[in-house]
Amino acid sequence: MDLKNNNSSNKNRWVILFIVVMVTFMATLDSSIVNVALPVMAKSLNVTSASIQLVVTSYLIIISATILVFGRLGDILGKTKVFKFGIALFTIGSLLCGITSSLPILVLARVIQAIGSAGTMANSQGIITEVFPANERGKALGITGTFVALGSLVGPPLGGFIVDASSWEYIFLINVPIGIITLFYSFKILPKGHKLAKGKLDGVGALLFMFAIVPLFVALGKGQVVGFTEPIILLGFLIATISFIAFIKVEKMRENPLLQLQIFQNKLFSLSIFCGFISFVAIFCSIIIQPFYLQDVLNFSPASTGLILMIFPLVLSVVSPISGHLSDKIGSEILTFIGLVVTSLGLLLMSTLNEQSSIISMVFFIGVMSIGNGLFQSPNNSLIMSTVPKDKLGIAGSVNALVRNLGMVCGIALSTTLLYNRMSYKIGHRVTDYVIGRNDAFIYGMRTVYITAAVICMIGAILTFLRLYRSKTK
Repeated sequence: MDLKNNNSSNKNRWVILFIVVMVTFMATLDSSIVNVALPVMAKSLNVTSASIQLVVTSYLIIISATILVFGRLGDILGKTKVFKFGIALFTIGSLLCGITSSLPILVLARVIQAIGSAGTMANSQGIITEVFPANERGKALGITGTFVALGSLVGPPLGGFIVDASSWEYIFLINVPIGIITLFYSFKILPKGHKLAKGKLDGVGALLFMFAIVPLFVALGKGQVVGFTEPIILLGFLIATISFIAFIKVEKMRENPLLQLQIFQNKLFSLSIFCGFISFVAIFCSIIIQPFYLQDVLNFSPASTGLILMIFPLVLSVVSPISGHLSDKIGSEILTFIGLVVTSLGLLLMSTLNEQSSIISMVFFIGVMSIGNGLFQSPNNSLIMSTVPKDKLGIAGSVNALVRNLGMVCGIALSTTLLYNRMSYKIGHRVTDYVIGRNDAFIYGMRTVYITAAVICMIGAILTFLRLYRSKTK
């Protein structure tokens, strides 16, 4: 029976890939479509730009807190079953986001969306690796990367046009028809599931992991507003640290842990995961600041901002499949090194932008940054998935998606904290929002953020180079 299921899955593997990447497209469309609308949403809901970040961070925090649980549930109950549950929940969450007009309810709806998104993200790479043979797996994972870029590509201009033409609520409602269609076809075509892992879900580990993630990122987010020395913020960091230490100890003792820690003994896997993390920190430092620079400093409309933000994913969607193909020919490690160096260069160029910067120079700088990121992402994903045995592919995919989201949250927290800290220093009193008439302060803060992001990326490049050098001299 399993053999038949395998054969039919393999025959339909490209259709299965299409369903999986459509769901990936929907989730990335949702995160990118929000960014361009943040300034408009802040005005509409009458909240500060620091508060409106909750719409982005709550989504990423909940994905990060629950993704390992869904990865493990996929192994126990079947990846396809959990994947379909994720699509349904994400679609319901999108509908709720589109029919609310208060920030707390919007954030709650984003939490529902995020739980659904975690269910799909944790199992998408596992489904692909199960139905694709080893010689096509890299290509399939590269195509997934392209659709991540396409989701981002359609998001900004679509978000800008929707906000200009009607109301920001429609940026969420666009997911509903895509969700219904993909759910319908996933019931018809996705494989019914292969051998399931034995054992129960590690409930204690799951709870401890959530207690590590949620207080950490709430403290990171709120610390920007109230200051990191406040007792409540320090308590959040303390709870997160104690919970994480307890989580590691519990996982070492469990027979069926939520996260198999042995996976990190592979140095190439651990380095690739770390480099993936810092690349997302660096890129999200840029992504979160750009809409405010374009709309508040240069006075661009949301639609024009969307078109400019589209450049990054457009270049990425062209470069990603090429770098994926190249990695099969010349190896992944050299490409990840070149990618990180070029990304660092792009971020340094972005730090030179000011009130008088021309559109052409900005487009060129964004292009350099996105070529670097495109060269890095596909080979790095291939490295991560190829360094683990087949029985740990689900965990590897889960950890990879988790780290991507952790990087995004850290990038948002780092960029906004640095921005407002430097703006406060320049103005002479504490600010947590864009100050009208003080473009100089915003530019000063933005420059610091871009230089910091470039340094973070360069650390990854140096570590990759050292590993490459050691492997060549052995």
